Amino acid sequence: SFDDVVAFAGVHHLKYLQLIAKHIDPKGPKEETLRKKAILDEHGLVCYTFGVNGTTMDKEENRKLFEFAKLMGIRMIIVEPKDMAEWDNLEALVKEYDIKLAIHNHGKGTVYGDPATVKAVLAARDPRIGVCLDIGWITAAGFDAAKVFREYNGRVFDMHLKDKRIDTSGATPVVLDVEIGTGQANYQDLFAEIKKANWSGVMAIETDNAGFAADPNRLVREAVTFFKANTAH
Repeated sequence: SFDDVVAFAGVHHLKYLQLIAKHIDPKGPKEETLRKKAILDEHGLVCYTFGVNGTTMDKEENRKLFEFAKLMGIRMIIVEPKDMAEWDNLEALVKEYDIKLAIHNHGKGTVYGDPATVKAVLAARDPRIGVCLDIGWITAAGFDAAKVFREYNGRVFDMHLKDKRIDTSGATPVVLDVEIGTGQANYQDLFAEIKKANWSGVMAIETDNAGFAADPNRLVREAVTFFKANTAH
């Protein structure tokens, strides 16, 4: 819940939050949005982005999301449009509101599971349309996160800090969400690429593991330790 997130961020000394509709309804009353924004401000917390958020072919429906972002002071929205035709109205809203969009990727077989698909969108669209690179899912799809980051050539606006491992012990490979730094993500080279690029975005700690989600304290502590150890120099 929203209140849980605020309390949790205080315990772990986190400032930047990527919230979702469960925390704040982007189509809810303006008064409720402003009430929650005031609570964030009071606790020194920043909702720097929102999503992954659903979008549609209806431009005016999508406009509600941009109006919400404007009200919250959010400069970037995470999206994963199911229909490529949505990009026309989304790009128009990006230009109108001067708010960035970042494309999130999931695994194999999803719309943006292959970086080639994402690159095609980026090549055809406004430079304020970029990427939310989910490190775990790009790894699970069989790609090298460091190489993908580099080849997106400055269009990575946000990252989801997680790790995955493919378990091939059974008849069918299974994707496991594991502690950050213990999976198959090429974090060593990714951090080198981040430093080389002077990347200034946020790595949002996220998990797809129900066990971690039930009690995320250890996961977050270890993620912060891992991040600090890899960015110390």
